[in-house]
Amino acid sequence: MASPDVSYAVTGATGRLGGRVARRLAAAGLAQTLLARTPSRAPALPGATSVPGDYGDHDALVRALRSTDRVLMVSASESVDRVQQHHAFVDAAAEAGVAHLVYISFYGAAADATFTLARDHWHTEQYIRASGVPFTFLRDNLYADFMPALVGGDGVIRGPGGDGRAAVVAQDDIADAAVAVLRDPGPHTGRAYELTGPQALTLAEVAATITAVTGRPVSYEPETVEEAYASRAGYGAPDWQLDAWVSTYTAIADGSLAQVTSAISELTGHAATSLEQVLQADSGPAVRP
Repeated sequence: MASPDVSYAVTGATGRLGGRVARRLAAAGLAQTLLARTPSRAPALPGATSVPGDYGDHDALVRALRSTDRVLMVSASESVDRVQQHHAFVDAAAEAGVAHLVYISFYGAAADATFTLARDHWHTEQYIRASGVPFTFLRDNLYADFMPALVGGDGVIRGPGGDGRAAVVAQDDIADAAVAVLRDPGPHTGRAYELTGPQALTLAEVAATITAVTGRPVSYEPETVEEAYASRAGYGAPDWQLDAWVSTYTAIADGSLAQVTSAISELTGHAATSLEQVLQADSGPAVRP
């Protein structure tokens, strides 16, 4: 278990997931280093020190992580070179002598995963395994918190998801799991956990749940893959980003994201949070224009 002498470092503390973990560590009275591209944007928390931590700044990372016991590595923002950024961070963690690395990966990470970004996570996992740094992988399903952002301005979720299902998981549950592993990494060393919510939902059921909780009529209209690319072409996104957007839905369609696991309850000691509960706790779900 954690002792007062254990050192922690958290990346992504300016974001939703890393920030949740940092706040939980602070609430437990644990000192931590927050690595951020812009340290001034990191949350001001008791016992927390914010330092430069851009994934591309090797020297700054080594300084920040030197002899750190336990590190949360939140994946970098989606970009064409994200895997390279991850490799750079892992190299720095290995050089700094990090004792345990908890990496936020993606459900079903594999070299041939339908969801293209899950392939990036697999390549990162392989690099971490080869680095010699003790690790735990937390492979998150799609965020339940993100489901309202799939809704268009007309109240419709559109995508080639068919009748497939996704076991969407709450970010608060992921944060609880991450903190549990960080505080007692021993039993979890070398393991990968697939984190899910309590049930797998179709996009029609997601839409119905959003409607029931928020009172806003939301529906789901399936698209073909060709229609999905065409409907998103106007955003001017690069091909890799379009592939990521569309494959989010095709991964739902082919069942890649459907299996429900008990990992959340095993790691945290509490039941996984449903989409309905996430939406009820959210005072104002964000809607994509």
